[in-house]
Amino acid sequence: MYFRRTSLFLGLLMLTTNVSLVDASSTKEDAIRQTYYPGDFSQFVPRSALDLVKQVPGFNIDEGGDDRGFGQADTNVLINGRRVSGKSNGPAEALERLSVDSVIRLEVVDGASLDIGGISGQVVNVITAAEKETTGLFRYTPRFRPTGANSEERLREFTVAMTGGDDESEWTVQVANEQRIFGDAGDEVVRDSVGEITDTRSETALNEFDRPSISGSYSRVTESGNAFNLVAELNGNYSDRGETSERLAGDPDENTRVLSSAEDEHNYEIGADYEFDLGAGRLKLIGLHRFESSPTIDRTTTTFVNGLVEGTAFRRQADEAESIIRTEFSFPAWDSQWRWSLEATENYLDLDSQLDRLSADGVFIPVDLPDAKARVEETRTESTLNVSNRLNEQLTLQATVGAEYSEIRQTGSANVTRDFVRPKGFLALNYKPRDDLFLSAKLERAVGQLRFFDFIASVDVNQEREDVTNVNLVPPQSWDFTLEAQRSLGKSGNLTLSLFYEDVEDIVDRIPIEGGGQAPGNIDSASAYGGFFDATLLSDEFLWKGGRADLSLGYMTSKVKDPILGNTRKISGDYYKSYELSLRQDFNETPWAIGAVIDYSEEAPNVRIDEVGFNNKSRGTLYFFVEHKDVMGLTVKAFAWNLLGAENRFRRTVYSDRLADEILFSERRSRNFGYSYTFVIEGAF
Repeated sequence: MYFRRTSLFLGLLMLTTNVSLVDASSTKEDAIRQTYYPGDFSQFVPRSALDLVKQVPGFNIDEGGDDRGFGQADTNVLINGRRVSGKSNGPAEALERLSVDSVIRLEVVDGASLDIGGISGQVVNVITAAEKETTGLFRYTPRFRPTGANSEERLREFTVAMTGGDDESEWTVQVANEQRIFGDAGDEVVRDSVGEITDTRSETALNEFDRPSISGSYSRVTESGNAFNLVAELNGNYSDRGETSERLAGDPDENTRVLSSAEDEHNYEIGADYEFDLGAGRLKLIGLHRFESSPTIDRTTTTFVNGLVEGTAFRRQADEAESIIRTEFSFPAWDSQWRWSLEATENYLDLDSQLDRLSADGVFIPVDLPDAKARVEETRTESTLNVSNRLNEQLTLQATVGAEYSEIRQTGSANVTRDFVRPKGFLALNYKPRDDLFLSAKLERAVGQLRFFDFIASVDVNQEREDVTNVNLVPPQSWDFTLEAQRSLGKSGNLTLSLFYEDVEDIVDRIPIEGGGQAPGNIDSASAYGGFFDATLLSDEFLWKGGRADLSLGYMTSKVKDPILGNTRKISGDYYKSYELSLRQDFNETPWAIGAVIDYSEEAPNVRIDEVGFNNKSRGTLYFFVEHKDVMGLTVKAFAWNLLGAENRFRRTVYSDRLADEILFSERRSRNFGYSYTFVIEGAF
């Protein structure tokens, strides 16, 4: 999906009430629409700046980071009026490291009014204190799953963060670990080409991972106004996945198939920027480097009742990196604010793969694998010119025009070099006819980001699929049109409606490859349209004290011409629809709160040349929580998850000839993952 709505429901998990909506303030550019103070959210007992931002009515954090290079500013969170110079280490991570004691206020701002090229619509600017004491926060999140295929005891998930500084500088540091242990179990039914059941498989799966990380930031603003920012993070990702499938019970070919997958990844990112006055304007220099190393192995072994054993293993070492240098010069002219930028980016992906088959004596022996070793590189430069102008008290305009040059080089079985020139830019209008209504529109010519793994052959030993090499991938381009309307209900809440339409060229989807096989490739054109509705309603003014309801609805449909059937279908695996309803009740003059959340999301079917597959939950996922805000100075929340008994569902149909509708077999399964209990223990020091 090329329309990005990252973290659609971020912030609805732990909601608060009695939000005091402050009248819009004025700045030199009259950009601030609302101002919030930490005390406005005191009932929630926030520990970090992220806890505060999550409570802003009608606001969802856009993490960004999906653009090519840095490009235009693609997030909607600023800290002291500045972007976070990170991609994977983005705004949510930066806010989580900031103690609530370091925050003075939150400003909801019209992005198009700011001197930051690319930002439009609603933006939250987090203002921190000039003088800061060293403060810290911690969070511990144990989880227990007493039911389902595998009981779960998650005991290693935690976050510890500290903030400090002086009147010119600020630093943050965070150490954390994200842990998951989850499993499911159920039956899978297999049918032949005429729909007759050929097997009922009993299956159990278990997935485990740990993601330890250390991250931090440092910023300094001198008396002359020069500003320096540094952000960095180091992460690990250690995962193991297992699945056992009992097949053909009672049949002479009865067997047990075991899947095991493992990854031991490490990655790091470091980004910095420096901004200073130069002539009549300001010059900002930005640099970023990130690296990821991911050794993985997927292995299946099938043991038959007669003792025969078969097996396949696919090993891959993937190293990828991105380096960015960007310069921005902003200056006033002709009653407008201008920004010229120049950016250079270097990306690469190195793959070293191996396919093994189990021999008769039980040893995995390498077999021939085309394009086992390959490298994809891209060198890209872009230049843009942005202008922002307040046309009158109600109307703000922002426009960007530019272009990028890209050279893609691929080595392996074939050495291919290609280059492209792509225009890009946008026109955005913000209109505020009255204090409680805000309208925005944006028309953009965008260039999409290619996934380098799509260029190179790969094997899926679990589903017995293979993708061949496609050296002809090109970046997709699109015309994107968005409309947004936001209505403030004062102390009663907020309503937001967003609509969008996209006309895409060279969409990346599944195509047949000349010479045989299939892979991700370009289809000439596609379109997508849909909308999102978010509502926050507070009960204090018209019902009772302490109640809050948050509703989010999303829907998108898309159209692309199927390269095999020639008919129109949805873009493979794209976002389709979702909903989330969150209810919370704070009991005034007590430390207690209760609430419940139900959510559901669905994607379009995944379509291959010889297969159509679909994953989703059987029904919405419901959880209930109880919160006590002062247990010896700590906030303690208890969650009960999956109260409706939702199950993981998967189905796929595999064809010998999809054009002729000739089916080889189909699979349908539903796996129960039971319910679980989670505790969140938060405090400050």
